[in-house]
Amino acid sequence: MSLEVDEGLKAAGLFPQEAAAMQYFLAELLRWNRVHNLTAIDETEAAFHLHLIDSIVVLPILRRYLQTPLRVNEAPIQIADLGSGGGLPGIPLAILQPAWVFSLIEASKKKAAFLQHVRGGLGLSHLQVMSSRVENVAQTHRAFFDAITARAFTRLNRLLDLSAPLLKSSGFVFAMKSQQSEEEISEVSSKDWTLLEECQLSLPGQALDRRLLVFQYQQ
Repeated sequence: MSLEVDEGLKAAGLFPQEAAAMQYFLAELLRWNRVHNLTAIDETEAAFHLHLIDSIVVLPILRRYLQTPLRVNEAPIQIADLGSGGGLPGIPLAILQPAWVFSLIEASKKKAAFLQHVRGGLGLSHLQVMSSRVENVAQTHRAFFDAITARAFTRLNRLLDLSAPLLKSSGFVFAMKSQQSEEEISEVSSKDWTLLEECQLSLPGQALDRRLLVFQYQQ
């Protein structure tokens, strides 16, 4: 792993154990990618910025909505990462937020196998991999999750349709987008969903349009 990645993780404010876990995840992602084509990004520095940092920068926003005083002494927060693919943002979030429970939903067997490999390698006992279609998970986990995360999974209105059966009443969807999102937002039913926030995010050293859309389900 390069010195730039190591320094970048320290600059992001990660503790040494967290940085080591991130380095392991990124190294395994790139190693498996050479055989299994998990991601289009196959160069270390680009993957660091466009995968790890892209996932890390959304965590403060998730905490702002999910870690409220009203949740003290309640059951752990349940997060579902839809179409988790190579584990983004689910695995970086799980590394940094061990008090939450993460379910990575991925229909591709080879990608799910990679996620299981990383889960075991990092000992992430608060993370489970669900090798299934989202529609199937909704049949067994209806109204189970406090929040949904998704990164480059599907069009926004489709994502929200898939999320609705999984979410508890007033649950949240955190949709990571890399392009202008006004057209997709206009397709969303205001009867079922409230757009709480559209966060513009910047990645260090990257001139990219990154947005996090925060929706709340009105059941």
